[in-house]
Amino acid sequence: MNPTVLITGASGGIGEELARLFAAHGHDLVLVARTEDKLQSLSGELARAHGIQARALAADLADPAAPPRIFETLREQGVSIDILVNNAGFGATGAFAEIDYGVEARMMQVNVAALTHLTRLFLPAMLARRNGKILNVASTAAYVPGPFMAVYYASKAFVLSFTEALAEETRGTGVTVTALIPGPTETGFASTAGNEHSLLFRTGTVMSAAAVARVGYDGLMAGKRVAIAGVSNKLTVLSTRLASRTMLAKITRKLNS
Repeated sequence: MNPTVLITGASGGIGEELARLFAAHGHDLVLVARTEDKLQSLSGELARAHGIQARALAADLADPAAPPRIFETLREQGVSIDILVNNAGFGATGAFAEIDYGVEARMMQVNVAALTHLTRLFLPAMLARRNGKILNVASTAAYVPGPFMAVYYASKAFVLSFTEALAEETRGTGVTVTALIPGPTETGFASTAGNEHSLLFRTGTVMSAAAVARVGYDGLMAGKRVAIAGVSNKLTVLSTRLASRTMLAKITRKLNS
């Protein structure tokens, strides 16, 4: 029987590439995203190509009812989740005082609340079996204050802190928890966030979603607490230890403009 992985935000970008990796390594899939047509197409493609089972669950994680609905649907179907990948997330660019608060609220629901709720729902069974893995997608943004993307950067700081805390809580239980740290990545994130023309994306080292997914997959399977994608992003994270928070905020302000 194949292990089963649940991946949120699986309809494109890093989530889709992770789905391809897990399928190629013989994992059954539960793919979650808002776009049902894309999910159905991807799940069918991967099932045929790799002889695995793949389910598509359309859900909007901006709805607080989505995580328990996903959990109950899988419980009713008798599906046990061995690996949880909390990949879904989005950003928004602009002055905090000017961005529609509805957008910020949805962002906190998706990036923070849904991730936390799904982890709470699926972790107990993993602990009971003394076997399981969780991958939470954070960002290099987790390490710095982010003027003009204040809520997004703060949400990723939560993801990193939460993941590192859980990794320590679950040490020795047979369950591992890993944070994936991408930097600028070739996905639809920048256009959705409205910062595709920012200095960060114009001058930074942008990695492919496939390369980032590989780092996440390998880090998860190795039981790492933190998996940073790419040399430039490792250097970025290292540099945050050398500057004051005030200086980091000033630098990030320029990058996001």
